[in-house]
Amino acid sequence: MHIRGDHAEVVVGGRLDVRSAADARAVLHSAVDDGVGDLILDLSELDSWDATGLGVIMGAHRRAGRCGRRLVLRGVPPQMQRLLVATRLHRILAVEGGIGLESLPRV
Repeated sequence: MHIRGDHAEVVVGGRLDVRSAADARAVLHSAVDDGVGDLILDLSELDSWDATGLGVIMGAHRRAGRCGRRLVLRGVPPQMQRLLVATRLHRILAVEGGIGLESLPRV
């Protein structure tokens, strides 16, 4: 997993899973705490995530809310969009441009 960015936009690439969760959590919490306004989380370079990785994103979402900020997901790959829909988290998390439910393949 690799993460780059600042307090306004963070790009996550590779795998966001149990092995990378602690590092990702630390970077995202720092980005939330050090900035103002929306925090863009660009996932366009993300290959995969597991339940732990999704938990890290939800934790950052909650932390941002407590700080008066909003976490906005950008570039969510289609397979991860399906997971957000299946878990109904697409109703809670802000996804830039929304999720085109009609364009997602049925599983």
